[in-house]
Amino acid sequence: MYIPAYFKIEDENVMFDVMEKYSFATLFSQHNDQPYATHLPLTIDRENKVMYGHFARPNKQWQDAQNQLILTVFQGPHCYISPSWYETKEAVPTWNYVAVHVYGKLEIIDEPSVIHDSFEKMVVKYEKESSSYCLNEVDDELIAGMMKGIVGFKIHISKMEGKAKLSQNHPVERRQQVIEQLEASLDQEEQRIAQLMKKTMK
Repeated sequence: MYIPAYFKIEDENVMFDVMEKYSFATLFSQHNDQPYATHLPLTIDRENKVMYGHFARPNKQWQDAQNQLILTVFQGPHCYISPSWYETKEAVPTWNYVAVHVYGKLEIIDEPSVIHDSFEKMVVKYEKESSSYCLNEVDDELIAGMMKGIVGFKIHISKMEGKAKLSQNHPVERRQQVIEQLEASLDQEEQRIAQLMKKTMK
């Protein structure tokens, strides 16, 4: 990924934060000598630098992805930045965003217990505290049938790249003007970008 120095995320923990918050990722590999992508949720094991997920069995990407160097893209918040917000009209539009690219070897998982544990962690993460749903209360036969329709995997992380393009290459006064415009918006993505921009000003 092209990352100018002032946009580079150096802190690995910040990259993991982005991966966990925006964990519906895009996984790229080569399939039949062509680029191939699947959009899917992943669970992250920071300590061991491993990501877990599963393919639908009919998705043929899994058949040749094992042992390939996989690229997984996590897309954080992003939004359009209008030059009308600047103190000058001699400017062009741009886009602010946060993204993390993760590289690693994919390994197919055969152990049902490991796949089930990955499911359980995902349910715990995304179900609201008030939710009555519990994966362990689901009928065993239903779970067993579901397991036949998926292929579990884990990716051993070998490299991570993070980019936070948040107008750091612009003067402080201009960045403040952009933040004010974004904060006045009702759009959640623009609000998130404003919050992240404010952190870079400290």
